[in-house]
This record gives sequence, structure tokens and C-alpha cells, in this order.
Amino acid sequence: MISGAVVEALQRYVPRDNIHLQEPMAGHTTFRIGGPADCFVQLEDEEQLRKVRRYLGLAGVPFFVLGNGSNLLVDDAGYRGVVLQIGQKMSDISVQGCHIIAKAGATLRQVAVAALEHGLTGFEFASGIPGTVGGGVVMNAGAYGGEMSQVVNQVRVVSKEGESMELDNDTMEFRYRGSVIRGSAFTVTEVTFRLEPGDREAIRAKMEELAARRREKQPLEYPSAGSTFKRPEGHFAGKLIMEAGFAGYRIGGAQVSEKHCGFVINTGDATARDVRALIEEIQARVKERFRVDLEPEIVFLG
Repeated sequence: MISGAVVEALQRYVPRDNIHLQEPMAGHTTFRIGGPADCFVQLEDEEQLRKVRRYLGLAGVPFFVLGNGSNLLVDDAGYRGVVLQIGQKMSDISVQGCHIIAKAGATLRQVAVAALEHGLTGFEFASGIPGTVGGGVVMNAGAYGGEMSQVVNQVRVVSKEGESMELDNDTMEFRYRGSVIRGSAFTVTEVTFRLEPGDREAIRAKMEELAARRREKQPLEYPSAGSTFKRPEGHFAGKLIMEAGFAGYRIGGAQVSEKHCGFVINTGDATARDVRALIEEIQARVKERFRVDLEPEIVFLG
């Protein structure tokens, strides 16, 4: 549990209305699953992040930085620590020529719309990815042949000591569903994307085409965390899962989507325990049948 002294200290850096105790995390993830976080803090700017991170580090209080919660499974018992949300209170977007400068809490959809409005092409692939700019860059999010590494020019981060710095594309060391930031102590606060001039109608048509493909192929009508597993080298996770006989298979309220076996969905009352059990059973059977290790793409918290 978070002590009153910690809450009192946080109020020196963040407005009291932005601090919530025993906040249900199910309301902050696209899976709609998760128990309460001891303390949930909505950040408004980089300065607040710097001061809060520095304080929590010195005080030895565990914390987790959250974006849109689109790639996250929170334990049923919740999280014993402080969740720092970089969301809509840190989501400003500006456009300067072929560059789009977005705060980390902006959604990838919002950046795609800004690109469309200014006739900039190259970001259409991300228009349907449900994450934030910060989370998308950390995991090098991608879809339909595009990924963040192709459009990121510069990333502004805050270190565990509360210091700000700039990282260019090479320094980010982008890789499949990862970057130098994933697993590090850096927190993204702002990203500059470099795009190219394009035709607005062509950009709009591409975004609409990709949206239609998503609706056709993915179970968007159910809560999920997107693709459950990373793509194993030489294979497709969804195909392996289907061939292992898991289409429609469920444990409790967690089910393998029949529309796309790469997605584990929440049919309405799934618990984190259900999802974990289903993931483990899939991994075991796919390993047994195909000698392939499926690595979860989603992040587990708690």
C-alpha cells in the first residue's frame, strides 16, 4: 500500500485531482482486465514526470509508466505501486513542414489524422494501431509493412534520474517490436516524426482501406491487447495456433478469437488468470507440436 506520506509528496508535483488511490486498472487497458493500482497519477507535462520520477526513485517506490494500456495485462490483484499515466493530458501535436511533433500521450490515430490534414504521407500504417506515441515508439509498433522505425526522426526521453535527453533514430536501435528503450529506465515524453508530402485523397483512401482490412480480419468487437504473441521467425503465430486446434478455445472468459487466432479476447468476464492460463496452454501445445516457442507480445503487470 502507498503511504500517506508518499501521496502528500506527490501532491507537491501533481494536482491533487490527478492522483487516484485504489484505481481499477480494468478501466485503463484495452483488455478491460485488472485489479486496482495502489496509486494512479495522471501527468500533464514533462516537468511533472521529471520531478515525480526523481522522487519515486529516491523514495524506493515502485512505479509503472502507462500509455493507452493497449498492450497490457494487469493482474487481478492489481499493482502494488504507482502507475504514472502519460495520456490525453500530455497529447499535444504540432506540424512543422514535413515534421510532426507529438507528445507521448497522443494516440497514433491522432497523429495519423494530423498527417492526413496536412497532406503528409508515411503514417497511414499506424492509423489503426490503438496505442499511444510513447508506447508505439518503445515497442516499434507496426502494421501492414510499416513500423515506427521508418518514420521516427527524434525521441525525447526522461531518465530515471529525472534528466531529459534527445535520441535520434540510430540511437533508438529499433528492432522487431522493440527498441533501446524497451526494458530500460527511459520514459518517452515527445516524438518527432518525419513524413513526406502526399495527396490527401490518396492518404485518406489508404487509411480507409487499412481500416476495412482490420475490421475484416481482426476481432475489434471484443476487448483484447492486440496480437498476443510476437511473430516467431519463419512462422505466423496465428497460423500455428489455429493448426494446433485452438480456434475458439476458451478458459473462463478468455478465448482464442475464431476470426484471428493470433488474438486472445475478453468475451466479457475474463480475468487475468484466465488469460495467463490460456496463453500458457497455447505455448505448451505449439511447442509440443511444432517445436516453436511463442513469446508473448503483451506486457504483464502485477
